[in-house]
Amino acid sequence: MKLTFLGTGTSQGVPIIACKCPVCQSSNFKDKRLRSSVLIHVDGQNLVIDSGPDFRYQMLRAKVENISAILFTHEHKDHTAGLDDIRAFNWVNKKAVTIYAEKRVQESLKKEFSYVFAEFKYPGIPQLNMMDLQNEIFHINGTSIQPVRVKHLKLPVYGFRVGDLAYITDANYISPEEKEKLKGLKVLVLNALRREPHISHYTLSEALEIVKELQPEKAYFTHISHQMGFHDEVEAELPENVFLAYDGLELEVE
Repeated sequence: MKLTFLGTGTSQGVPIIACKCPVCQSSNFKDKRLRSSVLIHVDGQNLVIDSGPDFRYQMLRAKVENISAILFTHEHKDHTAGLDDIRAFNWVNKKAVTIYAEKRVQESLKKEFSYVFAEFKYPGIPQLNMMDLQNEIFHINGTSIQPVRVKHLKLPVYGFRVGDLAYITDANYISPEEKEKLKGLKVLVLNALRREPHISHYTLSEALEIVKELQPEKAYFTHISHQMGFHDEVEAELPENVFLAYDGLELEVE
């Protein structure tokens, strides 16, 4: 299984438009962050988690030629806004793209992309198969996926475990019951927005506490704000098995 970080930034990305802070002005490519998304290549298929505003460029940059499914964590625009660009996969692969989303997220997508679900199908609109996502194990072409329910302030959000890899974004609370699903991991990907307290995201110190509790072999932090600081400086502070993810980083997970 291979994990590719398509984007590791927060909702505004890094650099932020018109921001003159040192991080946004950095020349280090590891400080350039598109909106958060990952590509998981497993069992011969490509699974994408979230299709944010940068989806088109992320697919081009990673040279993705086909996807089996998109899994949505929640309905916020920085995780859904690029859905229209699945049209390219429809055209090239001559089939619809399967979408996994819970009912609330489905309703949001139907509002945001009303033309996709309209009775009159305008030529060239995205073709998708919508599948219900619930808090129980499901399978995509034989690949077993365990949803993990977390909270983004009061908003229920899904993370996902695939084998010994788990991906959690936009969270600031994981219940004890859901933490049980995250035991025995080789790789945990977890959001860590910044150092200062935030109302709906884990901070760096809070994310480190989750890692200490769950004890994965390795952990990678994502959904990172420019307020976190320079990539290289932050990573130098982290424990030896904890890393700051960056766009384009690829991990092999047995």
